[in-house]
Amino acid sequence: MFGIGMPELIIILVIILIIFGAGKLPEIGAGMGKAIKNFKSATNEVENNKKDDDIEKLEHEDKKSS
Repeated sequence: MFGIGMPELIIILVIILIIFGAGKLPEIGAGMGKAIKNFKSATNEVENNKKDDDIEKLEHEDKKSS
């Protein structure tokens, strides 16, 4: 997992806990979850648009060759 083991993850979590405090952790987690969800949906949207463009291009070439 990106070369990060369990001890490193625990150290990172402790540092985040010290910096932000226990009260802010749920807000940070929710914000990160939303950000990841938005990134995935944007990536899927770009892929779908690319596929649609490719299909339109192929249809246009078929009509042109007919």
